[in-house]
Amino acid sequence: MKLTKIEKSWILYDVGNSAFVLLISTIIPIYFKNTAADSGISAANSTAFWGYAASIATVIVAVMGPILGTMGDNEGYKKKLFSLFFVIGVIGCSVLAVPASWMVFLLLFIIAKVGLSGSLIFYDSMLTDITDDDRMDEISSNGYAWGYLGSCIPFVLCMGLILTADKTGIGTLNATRASFLITAVWWIFSTMPLMKNYKQMYFVEKTEHPIKECFARLSETLKDIQGNMSVYTFLIAFFLYIDGVYTIIEMATSYGKDVGISDNNLLLALLLTQVVAFPFAILFGRLSKRISTIKLISVCIIGYLGISLFALQLDRAWEFWFLAVCVAVFQGAVQALSRSYYAKIIPKNKSNEYFSFYDIFGKGAAFFGTVLMSAVTQLTGSSKYGVASIALLFVLGFIFFQIHLKKTK
Repeated sequence: MKLTKIEKSWILYDVGNSAFVLLISTIIPIYFKNTAADSGISAANSTAFWGYAASIATVIVAVMGPILGTMGDNEGYKKKLFSLFFVIGVIGCSVLAVPASWMVFLLLFIIAKVGLSGSLIFYDSMLTDITDDDRMDEISSNGYAWGYLGSCIPFVLCMGLILTADKTGIGTLNATRASFLITAVWWIFSTMPLMKNYKQMYFVEKTEHPIKECFARLSETLKDIQGNMSVYTFLIAFFLYIDGVYTIIEMATSYGKDVGISDNNLLLALLLTQVVAFPFAILFGRLSKRISTIKLISVCIIGYLGISLFALQLDRAWEFWFLAVCVAVFQGAVQALSRSYYAKIIPKNKSNEYFSFYDIFGKGAAFFGTVLMSAVTQLTGSSKYGVASIALLFVLGFIFFQIHLKKTK
């Protein structure tokens, strides 16, 4: 499929922000847990604190999302608001390199994650502006696919610095901090084409009182969603199954450390996840031309249920590697297809408003999942009980997705 200039620019932002997402899933939690351990924090508590920090960032964006999303549908606002959160994310990523206590580091991480998550509200809604319905599944899948592959480039550079830190004399600590700066620079350069080429095609006409109007439209959209059973039931199902997906992404490294997987095995296995995820995201995008998107999403949910059940007995490095490959098969597909499927069933001129609720259900799920796993882990003293609680969410997500399908018939 030949991509247009704006489609390529849109995909490149996924390449940029995915580098930071990969950092959040690998190097950052390891750095944090090591810093916390040096301060006498137990492994279970540091895992819980990490989950709580991710949840706080999620709540902040979930609360702001609908208001900002509604504002973004005004003519000329979407790009400005996207740029604001992009800058917050990049600055946050950069200042993580500043030496700090584990508590200050968590605060900086929250700021960076708010920037990332905020930018994605507007980025996801841009999908309706940059392509048409027939191409959405493939374009969305290409975004995740190239994001996974492209993010490996700065990650490999960061890994090279960290793994050779003793030989070069840089030191592991300085090499890790340098990786935050490398990722920030990569994110900036990957975003420049979208900043230059994007133009908002669908929007609400400017009014004399845009902020006042935005609250009125927000209330109207909320009523519309509640009255539209197709959208409403999908969002409930999405909340449940994406909850498990995001929690696995957020907590995989911390969980791996808790069950005794070495730092190097964790990082290399998660790098493999990025590489393997690329062809499978492309494959699922192409399969959507022959197999319905709803069937492919159902397959992904079942796949993730199997992954979470397998993780319950994980205690060896090869099992973590195997799990990483299994996650790679479904991770990009379930995210990309959910995004494009939702984009097809909502009004295009209110895409930002509707995607702000999509983000609430998605990021709200991430909040619920990480808090659930963190709380269960802390109460029981074992991460495995926390993982067991996540498996239940995939079961409920699948059930509600089937309910959604019945409501759309």
